[in-house]
Amino acid sequence: MFSGGSFGAFKTAAQGAAKRFTTQAGSKDMTYNAAMGALGATAIGSSVLLFNLNRTAAHANMEADGLHPADYPFPQKKMLGTFDHASIRRGFQVFKEVCAACHSLDLVYWRNLVGVAYSDEEVRAMAEEYEYTDGPDDQGQMFERTGKLTDPIPRPYANEEAARAANAGALPPDLSLITKARHGGVDYIYALLTGYTDAPAGVEVKEGLNYNPYFPGGSIAMAQNIFDGVVEYEDGTPNTASQITKDVVTFLNWAAEPELDDRKKIGAKAALLFSSLTLIALWIKRNRWHTIKTRKIVFNSPKNWSGKTPFDKTKN
Repeated sequence: MFSGGSFGAFKTAAQGAAKRFTTQAGSKDMTYNAAMGALGATAIGSSVLLFNLNRTAAHANMEADGLHPADYPFPQKKMLGTFDHASIRRGFQVFKEVCAACHSLDLVYWRNLVGVAYSDEEVRAMAEEYEYTDGPDDQGQMFERTGKLTDPIPRPYANEEAARAANAGALPPDLSLITKARHGGVDYIYALLTGYTDAPAGVEVKEGLNYNPYFPGGSIAMAQNIFDGVVEYEDGTPNTASQITKDVVTFLNWAAEPELDDRKKIGAKAALLFSSLTLIALWIKRNRWHTIKTRKIVFNSPKNWSGKTPFDKTKN
């Protein structure tokens, strides 16, 4: 048996040991948390640094990759931004008068323009300006007819060989998905169309090519085609080279992503719906389940209760 003094000394020693153990455990937790925090901060900082270096850093192979384009303020690039449909209309005019001489737009049909930039009557009138080969007729012969809404935008060349023959062996790409097919998207296309300049000293450009620092390798077969006043806008918009480029790039972006406006509209509706449902769920949990979640069961023993149960009698 322990005496009173021995028991007190044992109690004091046990409390001291528990206090030391708690202090050591707490210091270990603090050290672990500090290490994990430093590791996380280092990872985030390194990621941000690499991202910025990838966008802006100079390196020995910049000419082969092409310059990185600037971040231009196209409204459709914003989270809830939509297309400027007046710009789409002007951009299609630029495409018809400038780009369509060499480039095709195979995935866009006349009907796609209805309600986006033109009325039904306007699109029908434009389609009827072109002749399409159709058939066969009742005699099995192919025939020419005027265009209609279900026809695609006409190609400038009949086939790939004809396109190469007319462009010194270079094949002008189809522009239907060009803003999605190029790294940088609309920013790259805008920078490319406005980036023509004289080659710097020491840079040799082969005959038939043009210097453009945004094009990989710096030499591009396509000559500069957009200048101030190259088209006359019907709505009176200033026809500067930058405005013309902005409009045609907006049109090409719409051609690649015609569902962008509807997609963002549906996304906004979905975000509003699910946020409302989340608030309703939180309210139900708070106000309907709080009586159950906070319930406490307490046993109050009867007076003069010996602590024995009926089962104790059975055991005896």
